[in-house]
Amino acid sequence: MTVIPYSVNHKETWNQFVRQSKNGTFLLERDFMDYHADRFVDCSLLVYGDDVELSDEERDFQLGLDGLKALFPANWVEKERCVYSHQGLTYGGLVVSEEATQVEVLEAIQAIMRYCMDMLQAQRVVYKPIPYIYSTCPAQEDLYALFRVGAKLKSRSVSSVVMLKTPLKMRTLRMRQAKKALDHNLYIDRLVDGDERGLHEYWVLLTDVLTRHHGVRPVHSEEEISLLMSRFPKEIKVFLVRHEERVVAGCVVFLCRQVAHIQYIAAGDEGREWGALDLLFRHLITERYSQMDFLDFGISTENGGQLLNEGLIFQKEGFGGRAVCYDSYEIPLDRDVVKSINLSAEEENERIKFLYLKAVNDSFEPQLSTAIEDVIRSGWYLQGEANRRFERHFAEYEGARHCVLVGNGLDALTLILRGYRQLYGWDDEDEVIVPANTFIASILAVTEAGLRPVLCEPSMDDYLLDVSQARTLVNSHTRAIMPVHLYGRVCDMDAVNAMAKEFGLRVIEDAAQAHGGVYRGERVGHLGDAAGFSFYPGKNLGALGDAGAVVTDDEELAQVIRMMGNYGCSEKYVNRYKGVNSRMDEIQAAVLDVKLPRLDADNERRRELAKLYLQGIDNPLITLPSVPKNPEEHVFYVFPVRCPARDELKAYLKTKGIDTQVHYPIPPHRQQAYRELEHLYLPLTERIHRETLSLPISPVMSETQIQRIIKAVNEFNTEL
Repeated sequence: MTVIPYSVNHKETWNQFVRQSKNGTFLLERDFMDYHADRFVDCSLLVYGDDVELSDEERDFQLGLDGLKALFPANWVEKERCVYSHQGLTYGGLVVSEEATQVEVLEAIQAIMRYCMDMLQAQRVVYKPIPYIYSTCPAQEDLYALFRVGAKLKSRSVSSVVMLKTPLKMRTLRMRQAKKALDHNLYIDRLVDGDERGLHEYWVLLTDVLTRHHGVRPVHSEEEISLLMSRFPKEIKVFLVRHEERVVAGCVVFLCRQVAHIQYIAAGDEGREWGALDLLFRHLITERYSQMDFLDFGISTENGGQLLNEGLIFQKEGFGGRAVCYDSYEIPLDRDVVKSINLSAEEENERIKFLYLKAVNDSFEPQLSTAIEDVIRSGWYLQGEANRRFERHFAEYEGARHCVLVGNGLDALTLILRGYRQLYGWDDEDEVIVPANTFIASILAVTEAGLRPVLCEPSMDDYLLDVSQARTLVNSHTRAIMPVHLYGRVCDMDAVNAMAKEFGLRVIEDAAQAHGGVYRGERVGHLGDAAGFSFYPGKNLGALGDAGAVVTDDEELAQVIRMMGNYGCSEKYVNRYKGVNSRMDEIQAAVLDVKLPRLDADNERRRELAKLYLQGIDNPLITLPSVPKNPEEHVFYVFPVRCPARDELKAYLKTKGIDTQVHYPIPPHRQQAYRELEHLYLPLTERIHRETLSLPISPVMSETQIQRIIKAVNEFNTEL
């Protein structure tokens, strides 16, 4: 099954499916669900069958009904890490077609649970099944599925329902009260469409009754119920009981196929004394809706079913109502339990992308789209509130005094070096020590700043800068050292800082691959004098385009970088430095601000998946990455393995439907761009670039996918 998060582009497909389903009602259509969209973070889902192939474009835009198996109306509560059957609805379980089988519903529930774990990092789901009376045929397949995933009954409310085709006899008391109403000249008045005055009269009465007797107000305001009535004129009706034109009682009726569901029942003092509601209910049961199957009076319980209002239910039972339960279940999300359903081999056959960015970003919906829309509506797209907010939040996250947003990670490093040149007068002969096996951007930053890169061999234990080698490279022109936290592994910063202090060097962290890493209680990016971050989309904290940041405690440096990234301006059109245009736009800042609060959880998920690799891969041709004693010192931006037959391994995994990448195929000193460095003898660097292969790893991957990769890696064999 393929799970797609709902977006407004899917509205028509959603509504059509609800109307054709066996258990959907108009309450589950988007025009009803979305009227209170401001109160809930919608995370509703569409579930398609295995036989349907959906392109990324189709996932984003209009989806058809073909292959659509189920809908799940839901909302997300971040602080609880919980997915709820939509809390704005009385019920909101799986909506399915009449053709849905038990196995398909099991597969749909399994797919939804996986999605909630992998995409939302949810810890539990609260599920409200749709009561059977709303179904056109038997439809309790989801209850069996709930049993299979270990769901526990969370609440049970009792509603009173009259079977209209074969109603029980009404109690004599109810009939007498109805007769009393007639004797006092009470009469029934159905509100006609557009009668705003009548609706207002009743809502005033309803609000007064609820406030005086129960200390609450109607869930819907008068404006909201009026809006819903305009959207659903055939489904929402208001019935009034009048005496001499005064409204003395009434109710709202939601018409759902074969069920007339009564809501917002109220009677004033005069109406209660003369049996107004008895007259109204007798009319609805024996005349107005006698051709329907059920009339649902609604629940008579409170506190999740723990308290039964005996007087209220006695009144409803007097009209022939008997119990139908409205339940909710809590599902603790356990991967082993969800996996144990094991109904299909979908994950055994699907292509495993190296990084499925679409799925990563989907996991932040709808907050991500909302943040982008807010920026668009604001009319301010550069150097605005979104920039200031994310700068503040990221600085706080880092524990640093300053964060300056820039256009990309390369600019971040370049501007740090240019800033130091400006402040301390470094010249073109001055040097920066850089690991030789880094991504070329680290070295480009040095040359772009007009300085000389000095390449240092890494340690083969962790592929990070070897400080003992770096010490031998220091001379009178050395001004800085740039430790690169490659692949997400934090460098030995105690050794780096001790060396820097000894030789009077600046420490500039290249933190582009290690967002959220921690070293001795401090965040990566706050371990030296300044740090450059990249928020390229594939990073652990990624934007939707290029973006970067400088983090430092040095106020003077931060001010210079801020000016140099904005054309060198100290104020508009006043250029203090020969600057550049390197600014993060408001959309990227807003996106990153949405993603930042989940960074630590995502990194922890990466460590969990990396542990599976480390424990499961057992192939003598494969060298696994070393792991620091403190797990927080690695955030596994990628999972690098070494193999002397790297290219053969990559090709073999491709035949198994597994995408991999090489980080990086050509070392910087062998690139044509740096022909002046080609004379360097760097055997360790060249071996790493020749043998390293990155396996897929991301917080939205499933354990089943990781196990499939492990199996394929262990099966690889070749003659060396």
